[in-house]
Amino acid sequence: MELIQSFSVDHTRIIPGIFTSRVDTLGEHSVTTYDIRLKKPNREPVIDVSAMHSLEHLIATFLRNDPDWKDEVIYWGPMGCLTGFYLILKGSRAPREICGLMLRAFRAVEEASEVPGATAVNCGNYLMHNLNMAKYYAKEFADYLEANAENDAVFEYPATERLVTGDGRDFYDS
Repeated sequence: MELIQSFSVDHTRIIPGIFTSRVDTLGEHSVTTYDIRLKKPNREPVIDVSAMHSLEHLIATFLRNDPDWKDEVIYWGPMGCLTGFYLILKGSRAPREICGLMLRAFRAVEEASEVPGATAVNCGNYLMHNLNMAKYYAKEFADYLEANAENDAVFEYPATERLVTGDGRDFYDS
């Protein structure tokens, strides 16, 4: 079975940032999946699960209410590894083009006084939220993006060469 694209990236070299994970063409239209990476995979602690859940609610609500972007948003959700999120938008933009949107979204979390949709009626696990930790992670990531705005590595997956052995096994040369 062939590895899906997100598993084909060398996770030992990813740093926090905004990356294009994939671009799909659907007829005349394209859809882009972005890797919004808050943590270095396998090298630093992952995001607390309750904070991740709160960030999901807060940022999804922000994105779907942003007057300039709400019609472009298809999906916002957490990565299973708890190191970041996937954002799926209509069209195809470079990661730098959505940096301002991500900064506004994460800064909005810092100002939040409650987690939207955190009730038994609206959420499948409404008790698993942590607004204070979500604010901590949001500030950490927004500060990082601002401090590294000129660093190309924050917007481009690390270069890696995918090699295949004589017997057909994939491995990565970092």
